[in-house]
Amino acid sequence: MNDSLKTLLIVAFLALILWNLGAGLYYMLVDKGQSKRTVNALTKRIALSVALIGLVVLANYMGWIEFHGVGRDPNP
Repeated sequence: MNDSLKTLLIVAFLALILWNLGAGLYYMLVDKGQSKRTVNALTKRIALSVALIGLVVLANYMGWIEFHGVGRDPNP
């Protein structure tokens, strides 16, 4: 998989997560607790977050990406 495609996929997930977070805030302020739109938006945000974490773990397991940490020796 192309590196730019991987980056685009992760950025798209993050944009959707932020969109649903903003929608939850908007519905919370507008509906004033009269509907379940806030709960639905925040539920979608959590589902997207879990899916993104699962996708990153799966990609690491499949060898599509490689984790790197701060302070790791670059020349093992």
